[in-house]
Amino acid sequence: MSGAAIREKLYDYIRVADEKKLKAIYSLLEDEINETADWWKDAAVVKELDKRYDNWLNEKEKAYTLEETAAYLKTLKKSKAK
Repeated sequence: MSGAAIREKLYDYIRVADEKKLKAIYSLLEDEINETADWWKDAAVVKELDKRYDNWLNEKEKAYTLEETAAYLKTLKKSKAK
């Protein structure tokens, strides 16, 4: 099953799950959820993002639009399917 299909099944399940099951799922994932949610508090991550943004503004690094990224991923998927 693909990651997208798993996500969709989990979304559907969580929407209708009772409170006891929601709390159980959350307790399993709580540490990871909290780590992911607080990325902006990590000084090293913020510094790296600031550096990349500055480099992009000063044309030292290339940035890609969402459309360019999607097109690139589409070509990768096609090449892997062959």
